[in-house]
Amino acid sequence: MGGKAVDADTQQLMRILLQQKETGFYFKDIGSWARTSAEAMDFVSSTAAIDFCAVNNLSEVQLVLKFDEQKYDIVLPVLPPPAFSENRTSKSA
Repeated sequence: MGGKAVDADTQQLMRILLQQKETGFYFKDIGSWARTSAEAMDFVSSTAAIDFCAVNNLSEVQLVLKFDEQKYDIVLPVLPPPAFSENRTSKSA
């Protein structure tokens, strides 16, 4: 197994977190939210975080891809799955 040489000064770690939109608190555990990202639970992937929201009926949350430097953070909405596909119409523009 070949290893990669990584310069510790340039390595950027990313955490995948869930955040309440209204309060800004981060998901820590079932029924527990933290004020700071340092206390938040990390998800192994964005897909795992979104699936977790669906299984646990979490709404009004957003996905935060958090980096060492805040200026690189990315915030993405977590949309609920469509309840009724019959109400959806597709139009081509």
